[in-house]
Amino acid sequence: MTTTAPGTWPGADGAPISCREKLKVLAENHEEARQALQDIFEDAVLMGVDEAAMRRILAELVAGLDSPKRRA
Repeated sequence: MTTTAPGTWPGADGAPISCREKLKVLAENHEEARQALQDIFEDAVLMGVDEAAMRRILAELVAGLDSPKRRA
């Protein structure tokens, strides 16, 4: 499993995002999220939480994120 940002970011229409500024923000957000999740994961495991369970908990957290498109 890789922890680097994707090489391309698919747009809603299926075409890759090409705006350099958007790509920069996406890469920065990816790194921030990766580091935050890594810290959360490490803290939980060091406090005795089962690794597999914590991975499921984090995956469920991501799966449950609200879409800004549903708010409109």
